[in-house]
Amino acid sequence: MTELPKARYRPGSSRFLRFLSYVLLIITSVLILLPIVLTFLYSFFPVKEMTGYLKLRNNYSNEQWMDILLSPSIVSLRQYYSLMIEKPIYLKLFVNSAIYTVSVIIGQALIIPALAYSLSCFRFRGRDTLFFGVLMLMLLPFQVTMAPSVLIMRTLGLMDTIWAIILPMLVSPFYVFLVRQYMVTIPRDMLEAGLMDGAGTIRTFFHIVLPISKPILGAACALSFADTWNLVEQPLIYLSNSRDLMPLSVMFNALSTEEAGVAFAGAALYILPALLLYTYFQEDILLGIQLSDMK
Repeated sequence: MTELPKARYRPGSSRFLRFLSYVLLIITSVLILLPIVLTFLYSFFPVKEMTGYLKLRNNYSNEQWMDILLSPSIVSLRQYYSLMIEKPIYLKLFVNSAIYTVSVIIGQALIIPALAYSLSCFRFRGRDTLFFGVLMLMLLPFQVTMAPSVLIMRTLGLMDTIWAIILPMLVSPFYVFLVRQYMVTIPRDMLEAGLMDGAGTIRTFFHIVLPISKPILGAACALSFADTWNLVEQPLIYLSNSRDLMPLSVMFNALSTEEAGVAFAGAALYILPALLLYTYFQEDILLGIQLSDMK
């Protein structure tokens, strides 16, 4: 019998390029995931051990690598107990972050799809002007709109309240643009067929447009969660006199410097919701970005 030639990884061959891409992806994944893995691992170290370990950070020279601990002297939940029971302020800040995030996502789910539907599927006077205003607001950074936002909040009496954080984010221009651009691609024949079958405007929206737009809505939900969960500038400005209403994202720097022993437990609690949400909406995020031609 004739012996088949063995497959070789020759430079320039498709097999070699595929192998090289796998190696690069594995290395990149390890570099990205290593800090997250170490964060959760170190959260189960005893408080005293982590406090002593972090004190060594400034004792090493620039030419020497800091040792990485891979196993604790004893597996302990003391960091979580200290963070959530002995220092309940951090748990309260975590709850504040959850309240802001859930409120914003629910509010956006009720407003943004309907607004994007009207901007994409209807023709009315001023529609293009309104969409141009959405584009302009999307391009403006928060630092530009900060002063008028503060004046409006003071006029409405919303400063130092949770509504100062929630209300401005309910109609985020970026997510209006994102969902609208996806809905524009929905075939008009499909909408007209629904209208011919007796489905009105509202029924068409709920039974045709929303199911088709599920990928982009999932992507917008996950991205909005990240934006709200990581708020820093808005709480510092709108809640400057109400420290008890601050989210955990604002106080996290103080947590990592003043409470070194529980820093990793705080980081693990802070990262966990984002990881779970991304895992749940992973396919929607990727598909939504692909279908909306956003890279």
